[in-house]
Amino acid sequence: MKKKYYINLGSQEISQIKYDNNEGFIIYATDDEVRLLRQRLDGMDNADRDAFWRAHIPIRPYHNDKPNDDYDAGITEAFQMIHDLGNKETKQHIDDIGILRDDHL
Repeated sequence: MKKKYYINLGSQEISQIKYDNNEGFIIYATDDEVRLLRQRLDGMDNADRDAFWRAHIPIRPYHNDKPNDDYDAGITEAFQMIHDLGNKETKQHIDDIGILRDDHL
């Protein structure tokens, strides 16, 4: 059974309760879909942390950096999943920012 969730990507929050500014995106998802989205957000967080530590190694160029590539892939996967599960406004917002278009990547 799908339930309504509020998503705040900045804080990586997934909640069934609307409060403060956690309504950046609204999705309708099953428990399994929410678990998968949580895994993707956690993967982004881990890749972001790895990229932070890599940034302190000046001899490694950004374009040759697996943690950054992992983060980029993770955020694209998260946005795709949010788009797929999102309400009309969520889908439109993601379409408007263009993160899922090939020319954006």
